[in-house]
Amino acid sequence: MPLVGFHASHEQLPPSALLDAVVRAEQAGFEAAMCSDHWAPWSVRQGHSGYAWSWLGAALQATSFSLGVVTAPGQRYHPAIAAQKIATLGEMFPDRFWAAIGSGERMNEHITGDPWPDKETRDRRLAESIDVIRRLLAGEEVDQDGIVPVHQARLWTRPETAPALLAAAVSPETAVETAGWADGVITVDQDRSAMRDFMQAYRDAGGRGPICVQVHLSWAPTDEQAVAIAHDQWRQSLVPAHEAWELEQPEDFDRRTADATPEKVATTLLASADTRRHLDALLELAETGVDRIYLHHVGQEQRGFVDAFGEHVLPELTNAGPRIGA
Repeated sequence: MPLVGFHASHEQLPPSALLDAVVRAEQAGFEAAMCSDHWAPWSVRQGHSGYAWSWLGAALQATSFSLGVVTAPGQRYHPAIAAQKIATLGEMFPDRFWAAIGSGERMNEHITGDPWPDKETRDRRLAESIDVIRRLLAGEEVDQDGIVPVHQARLWTRPETAPALLAAAVSPETAVETAGWADGVITVDQDRSAMRDFMQAYRDAGGRGPICVQVHLSWAPTDEQAVAIAHDQWRQSLVPAHEAWELEQPEDFDRRTADATPEKVATTLLASADTRRHLDALLELAETGVDRIYLHHVGQEQRGFVDAFGEHVLPELTNAGPRIGA
């Protein structure tokens, strides 16, 4: 049985509305939640980008399930500050908080004024940042030169058990590179063959912990509305990952996808009013053996989605397939 969670998109809703949504999600039967951590939205049409870490404290207090965040220490966040944030939430909410760590995107990191590094440098910065966070959470004093210098840092408040640090990865190559340090991995939904290759690569490289999948979808009372929502809110899904890392402003994504048709956007995710179609697709994903599935309805109105999936999708999905980890 996969754990089924709710994804809170800070790019699309103000944090107050997201808080209401995550509370409603728990009431509807979602078993967990996660959120993004952006400085800017993907599109001007999305129009929001609250500070994830303030919201996480409120959301953990308002719910009883686990919550996680996908974040990128190294430029916008010094890894020592990232460690302090992780430790604080871990101390306040034991065994309920996790962080997935990635190498970041220019749109969120350029605000520091520092140059945006090439991918090789970003990967080395990520490795350094993970090492710093791990050592600080373990109670060490860290003093080092490097891509991200640290001077005599130590955490004065630490949880009894450090929160899990997952890797954020899309390709099998990144899954292999991160398997050595990760307590689990989170990726985005892809075709089933590619998903199995990703999972196998992670496990063969020694990857431990849960394999989590974020599923973008669009639901509405009619198919036409579901497709229109996806086209309005999630057309940046057409931008390849290697290019999305490099674009700087929401307006860049809007220009890049200005000629995208609703039909083209609908090829990147399931947009349908039929909850059975969504359930069948999610059951296929569960059959691959993934441990956690986080559902992200790409619309800005979440109540109808939460209620419809709580009634028609979650009961069967949460009983599908083997649960390896939670």
